[in-house]
Amino acid sequence: MNNIAKTEFAKIDHWLESFPRAHLMTNIPPVELLERLSDQLGIELWLKRDDLTGLGFGGNKTRQLEFYFGEALEQGADTVLITGAVQSNYVRSAAAAAARLGMKAVLQLEERVPDMGELYYHSGNVLLAQILGAEHMSYPLGEDEKGADDALHQRADDLRKEGRNPYVIHLGIDHPPLGAVGYVPCGAELCEQIGDFDVAVVPSGSGSTHGGFLTGLRLSGNTAPVYGICVRRDQTKQRARMEIVIGKLAEKMGFDPALILGDINVWDGALAPGYGRVGDSTRAALTLMARTEGIFLDPVYTAKTFDGLLGLLREGTIQKGQKVVMLHTGGLPALFGYQEELF
Repeated sequence: MNNIAKTEFAKIDHWLESFPRAHLMTNIPPVELLERLSDQLGIELWLKRDDLTGLGFGGNKTRQLEFYFGEALEQGADTVLITGAVQSNYVRSAAAAAARLGMKAVLQLEERVPDMGELYYHSGNVLLAQILGAEHMSYPLGEDEKGADDALHQRADDLRKEGRNPYVIHLGIDHPPLGAVGYVPCGAELCEQIGDFDVAVVPSGSGSTHGGFLTGLRLSGNTAPVYGICVRRDQTKQRARMEIVIGKLAEKMGFDPALILGDINVWDGALAPGYGRVGDSTRAALTLMARTEGIFLDPVYTAKTFDGLLGLLREGTIQKGQKVVMLHTGGLPALFGYQEELF
């Protein structure tokens, strides 16, 4: 396991102080023991409630956006542009953050999920972003990060001609992962809240939440394995992406990436039938959480994460009696856009 010097642990706050930050979270999300599910599954299951970050229906993106908006404000930006899927929690959260800070939001919605019904395009996060007053634009492809970013820059050029000062939050992996920086505090925060645990399970999509969370744990001295449940790519592609994210995060924050790279665990057993689609096991995981604990999961990220946790338990990677933490990243408005997929 890693041998990170104790002197390194104390540097987390110092590292973060060097980044401009817009404080958007309204509270520190709690950790709660899920007693009924713990009894049913034979583990001690805890939920880190990052669905309760506060702003604009909460969710994990608030942590990530604090550092993007911090940089945007430092640069004097009055407009933020961002891209994501039609039911993206990221773009909805960005629109809420822009409203809070008195900025204009431009949201580009990508066609990542084919053959969806009418509710997908008008309810959930789409509706909330409209209420927030965001400008919408569309991008016809769902697996073209560079093209999507280029389209944002074209719109940003038009906005400059109108006298505005735009800031682009990039999707592509080639850009600094400020979102991952935002999740380093979550790892450290969890260690303070719950102490030692045996396993953590998190969603793994862009890699920012997974990478930042894992880094925060390791730089806090916690060596528990973290399993990233693949929600967009298979585990081979996701592992390669995570290595890039960790490398760029290490470069940005100034630590040795070798301290983290050996601890990347990804699992794609809950990915089918693909990003943004709800399979039978994911639907079952979502309803199990709701009907046992009264807690809702979203169909794109957290339901697949819980589905993955159950899969890891079945295969013995998570063992009976272990203390397990699952990160609830929010995304609940998407439930309303997925009504036709769920029932």
